[in-house]
Amino acid sequence: MRRATTVALAAGAALLARRALRRRIGASPLWPLPALEEPVSGHGARRSTVLRRLTVTERAEPAEGVVRLRLEAPDGAELPAWEPGAHLDLVLPSGLVRQYSLCGDPADRTAYTVATRLIGAGRGGSREVHEQLREAVELSVRGPRNRFPLVPSASYAFIAGGIGITPILPMLRAVEASGASWRLLYGGRSRATMPFLDEIERLGGAGGPGGKVTVVAEDESGMADLGAFLAASPTDAAVYCCGPEPLMDAVGAALGPGRTPHLERFAPGAATAGSGFEVELRRSGRTLAVPADRSLLSVLRAEVPGVSYSCEQGFCGTCQQRVLEGEIDHRDELLTDAERDGSMLICVSRCLGKRLVLDL
Repeated sequence: MRRATTVALAAGAALLARRALRRRIGASPLWPLPALEEPVSGHGARRSTVLRRLTVTERAEPAEGVVRLRLEAPDGAELPAWEPGAHLDLVLPSGLVRQYSLCGDPADRTAYTVATRLIGAGRGGSREVHEQLREAVELSVRGPRNRFPLVPSASYAFIAGGIGITPILPMLRAVEASGASWRLLYGGRSRATMPFLDEIERLGGAGGPGGKVTVVAEDESGMADLGAFLAASPTDAAVYCCGPEPLMDAVGAALGPGRTPHLERFAPGAATAGSGFEVELRRSGRTLAVPADRSLLSVLRAEVPGVSYSCEQGFCGTCQQRVLEGEIDHRDELLTDAERDGSMLICVSRCLGKRLVLDL
């Protein structure tokens, strides 16, 4: 868990957007999100050294298949501040590290609120949250960290698919309070499966004259008309989107090359082919070959069993390693420019040349 949009969409652009939207994940481009327990905007152990214990003080189900958790310090201490778009690292009881967007009120320093949908075909994080995180359970948390910040703008166009509403919700509250102009397109399989719907409709006057919220439940209305929504938005609006990859692809296609939407991804981008290279482990004095069809992490795990890792998809930052020499092919959307200058995520990133030297 950042790009914005061109202007007046003609019929051809609208058609392109609708076609892009029809690329499905399962039965729907808005549902389910395939890896929504792990936004690309997450962070890991090397990125936040503060690990605090929090207690689940409230558990609720705001929609079918969705669990919302309120997390507080056991001693009632005030928690670090955060801004809309931020997320947490949750260290689950099994040791899995998963990232979840904060969806509560930044003004409430007594608690953090996150929500997640159960993904049957996921990698286990969402199931563990749903089955094991009950009231009074303690867990370790890192963060918050924000890779999806709300930029200043006179107007905003928000697009959310399914559980992708979680980072968007605090943004809606903030822009409404600021007096900025905004509109939201919120889509899902059915109204029963769309969390926070009542609050969002109250906030934006959905369905009324001048309403700011357009809700598209596919079992009632079919596919969302993304092209029409964007065409009706101001050409200088900051465009924010969170949802499945096909939805975000469609937003980018509809906006065209002149504008870039701000995106929060819940799955990594498509992998691109790489070349083989050599990696020197400076402190241990070893040199290893990394074939084109293997990740640097997989090679290192065979030689350095204690190397840290978690998500293996460039989400969490746990595998971040210091690079002493060589040109890095960064393939994550997590590290800042400053961090990329001397480190890499070894689970996804590679070498642009023939050799890397790591501080291992």
